[in-house]
Amino acid sequence: MSRTVLQEAIGPVAVVTLNRPERHNSLIPDFLREILAAITAVSTSPTMRALVLQANGRSFSTGGDALGFVQHADDIETYAREIVGLLNQVILALIDLPVPVVTAVHGIVTGGALGFILGSDIVLVAPEASFTPYYSVVGPSPDGGWAGLLPLLIGPRRTAEVLYLNRTIDAETAVTWGIANRIVPADLIRAESLAIANDIAAKKPGSIRHTKRLLTRHRDELAARLDAELDHFVDQMVNGEGLAGFEEFLTELQVRKAIAD
Repeated sequence: MSRTVLQEAIGPVAVVTLNRPERHNSLIPDFLREILAAITAVSTSPTMRALVLQANGRSFSTGGDALGFVQHADDIETYAREIVGLLNQVILALIDLPVPVVTAVHGIVTGGALGFILGSDIVLVAPEASFTPYYSVVGPSPDGGWAGLLPLLIGPRRTAEVLYLNRTIDAETAVTWGIANRIVPADLIRAESLAIANDIAAKKPGSIRHTKRLLTRHRDELAARLDAELDHFVDQMVNGEGLAGFEEFLTELQVRKAIAD
């Protein structure tokens, strides 16, 4: 049984919990495969009527694990294509899921982890939650829907400012811009997400299923946008700037840790 992705069924609601807190739920291929497997299990279940997605630890997820990229410097093209390709599969699996996804964001979201939120149907955020791209200050090209999907929610002008200037989207702004539905206190957010999922589960399942299909009817266009992100991400890693940025980022973290110790 996986220890980094926890799964349970609470009545008709599936609960999937990201459980890699020691690495801030940062993404590596095996972790993404486990998340994808958990979502797939829900999609094939005849009894599940909704999915709650949540995370353990201080962060919801900090996106791609910088250490993973540095450790695969010798085969960076293959690794970059694998990890972003898997992330895209997870995003599309959430969109394709026949039941709604309610996501509880209790902490920070950075980099490609935004894709979990963009692939969800209903998103709750704690007051401390925030969303920061980091691409322009670290070096990789945007993934996780930052350039491909986010403009469809908040518009291209806002997206451009956020990405070019590395602006943080706080919880209140996320609600105002339509990234999230509402703010819920951190100590209540899991219970509230489960309550919403149970409310959905009590509705007519066929109506819910058709509604979701109508809301995601442009799925093929979304997939094409994610494919474009993948190609640009790989190119930026291969040309050296992206990988060098991850290396510099890790060095800075080590320096900060040494100073703190």
